[in-house]
Amino acid sequence: MRIVIDAMGGDHAPQSNVDGALAATAEWKDVEIILVGDQAQIELLLSGKDVPSNLSIQHASEVVTSEDEPVKAVRHKKDASMVVAGRLLKEGKADAMISAGNTGALMATGLLIVGRMAGIERPALAPIIPTLDDVGVLALDLGANMDSKPQHLAQFGLMGSLYRQKVQGIAKPRVGLLNVGVEPGKGNELTKEAYPLLQEMPIHFIGNVEARDIMVGNCDVLVCDGFAGNILLKSIEGTAGAMFTLLKEQFSQSLKSKIGAAILMPQLKGIKKKLDYSETGGAPLLGLRSLVMKSHGSSNGNAIKNAVGQTRIALKNELVSSISKEISGK
Repeated sequence: MRIVIDAMGGDHAPQSNVDGALAATAEWKDVEIILVGDQAQIELLLSGKDVPSNLSIQHASEVVTSEDEPVKAVRHKKDASMVVAGRLLKEGKADAMISAGNTGALMATGLLIVGRMAGIERPALAPIIPTLDDVGVLALDLGANMDSKPQHLAQFGLMGSLYRQKVQGIAKPRVGLLNVGVEPGKGNELTKEAYPLLQEMPIHFIGNVEARDIMVGNCDVLVCDGFAGNILLKSIEGTAGAMFTLLKEQFSQSLKSKIGAAILMPQLKGIKKKLDYSETGGAPLLGLRSLVMKSHGSSNGNAIKNAVGQTRIALKNELVSSISKEISGK
């Protein structure tokens, strides 16, 4: 299986992407990785290292930055690493794509170059939100679409359920609808209209769920529109960061507290690992003709490697074709 990585995407590119690609190709010999980006920079990072035969480079002279307007960048930067990677995917020269670059531009690449799956109106960004039981909840959409319709949410529920089955081995994923209360009939017009559509889908729909219960693992798939979902995700990330800042301040106040911190360090590291995005690696853009994976902008080499691992499992379990069959009914 051939996985193309946007080597110039992300806060720590191309170093993090090269490190992740080297680790992934060393672990999975059935994976061929193509690094797309500035060949000179990539070769410099690879110099002096044992480069495996299943790792190659595709030169791209431009980069899509975080400041670029997404659609304009994809249309005008024809030789940008992200655009070239998407084109390789469309032309069948790769089976999947990974990027830690501009989320909006990756969405535009997916829509304008890779293309939507037949029957899907809106692709969705679906990261894993950590939960206390370590299973996590797949949440979609968390930022790809700011304005969704009820039928979009219904499709999100189906795609998310199939992802958890095919990639993460959950036989009967519980699908919940993010809302302000658990009772049917709660919420705004969008959630009220989406509720019966989700009930009709071939999924295990458990009804409305509240944001305060997400991290205790009350569902396996969380359905929401991109606006509310992105606020939820960033609220969780911000709260986690603030919590560790407060703990650091408290444990630094005296010799006694510093000793206590040293004793508790293994437990604190365990808590931090539970909330670490790099443990999951990436979030799929579900609903495209081919598999596209979005890694966090600040991904390190470990996160990129884990994104490759996720992508590998999705390809082996034919995720895209499974979603297509469910959507089309064929």
